[in-house]
Parts: sequence; C-alpha cells; structure tokens
Amino acid sequence: MTRSRPHVLLLGGTSEASALARLLAARSDIPAMVSLAGRTINPALPPIAHRIGGFGGVEGLCAFLEENAVTALIDATHPFAERMSANAVEAARRMGVPLLALQRPAWLAVDGDRWREVPDAEAAVEALGTAPRRVFLTTGRLELPAFLAAPQHFYLVRSVDPPEELPPRARLILARGPFAEADDYSLMQEEAVDILVTKNSGGSATYGKIAAARRLGLPVILLRRPGTAEVETVATAQEALAWIEHRGAGLQTSPETSRPPERQSRV
Repeated sequence: MTRSRPHVLLLGGTSEASALARLLAARSDIPAMVSLAGRTINPALPPIAHRIGGFGGVEGLCAFLEENAVTALIDATHPFAERMSANAVEAARRMGVPLLALQRPAWLAVDGDRWREVPDAEAAVEALGTAPRRVFLTTGRLELPAFLAAPQHFYLVRSVDPPEELPPRARLILARGPFAEADDYSLMQEEAVDILVTKNSGGSATYGKIAAARRLGLPVILLRRPGTAEVETVATAQEALAWIEHRGAGLQTSPETSRPPERQSRV
C-alpha cells in the first residue's frame, strides 16, 4: 500500500506557527490548515488555508479532526494558552491523532537578572506592593483587569489590541513585536520605569525588554508558564516539519485514496 499524504491542523497564533505555515505553503504534498483563536483583532493571516474562532471545547475539536481527516495535530499556540493546549491533548488522545507541541523555550535567568516569578496576574499585583511604582506592563490585555485593583501605580501598558479598561494612571502603547532591546531600553528610560511585569513567553521577539531591564538594573516580575501535559515538543518550525514527514504521514493507508506525494510526482 502506498502511504497517504499527511493532513495537518496547525493551532496557531505565534511566530513559530507562522514560520511553520510558510514552510507548509511550499509543500503541495502536505495539505494543511491553520486555526487562529480570534483573540487578536487583526491577526496576521497565514499563507495557507485558515479558520478563525474556537472549536467548542474538546468535543468540537474531536469533530473537526474527524470531519477533516486530520492525521497530524500541531499545537503552536502561545505558551500561556493553557485551555487550548489541554483540549488539544485530550482530543488527540480520543481520536488517535499524533500531537506535537511547537513551543519556544522559556527564558532562563542570567547574571544580572533580578527576577521574581509568580503564578498569575493576581500574584503579580500583590508582588508590586502598596507603594506607588512606575510599571512597564506587557502581560497582554486579558490579564490587565487584575491590575485595576492596584490603582496607585502608574502603568505603561503595551498591547497588540486595546484593552476594555485601563487603570486610572496609565499610558497605552499599541504595538506588535518584535521589539528591539535598544528601543525598549530607551522607552523604559524615558518613562522612568522602575519595574517590569511580563510573562515568560520565551523566544527572541519580545526578549528586548528583559535585556533592557537587566541593563537598567530593574526588577522583573515574571508570570511563569502554566504546567502542561507531557507532549512531544520541538522548538523550531523546521523540526516540526520533519516530525510531520515522519509521524504525520501514512496514518491512513486506504488504497482508494493513496497516491504518491505531488511534490515527488513532478520530479
């Protein structure tokens, strides 16, 4: 029997997902679709087929995997997209679909870093203390409501999309990364920032603020990543593509639907 082509569902929303989508766009032998959660108002659309919106929990994702004959599931959502990742694990288990996590490594402290790690936004608010501070806040708009409980601080808020509400003493910067270290260094100096609050998102696109805080000798309150299930994980789009070729192919071997990969047939 000839192996059938892998059919990939990529749960996207990160730069790693975008990189993998570009690689898949060049592979006519691997049908693929990107699913975006729809939390960003104007997401960067991938160069392959895509959908926007939730699935309706585990049951909805299971139905989608079955209806679309998905043979490989890639979770390249944000490291803090805890619910979607958990749903992917359960749906893949139920449907017998191989699952890979494409996730950038977390940041690790180096000499000069003054980090305090906390589990969530509420703990970050508590860690700020009661004395007024000038806070560079880059946790994202979904975590922002927690900081309304500490209006004594001034918040320099950077977000991709506008939040529903800002603390009374705040300035909003709407911007999408990547952000250079030099730019964040200048910004934090000009705004007299004395503490950074952010997530341990990992990767290089937003690491500039971490490096800038280190250069300035500023403390950082870092929201640690949520715990995840044991899932095979890679860090790069190239590794994910290799996994798809190795694990995603040949899971459905019906002779009626199998045919050689299109890319090879043109050679």
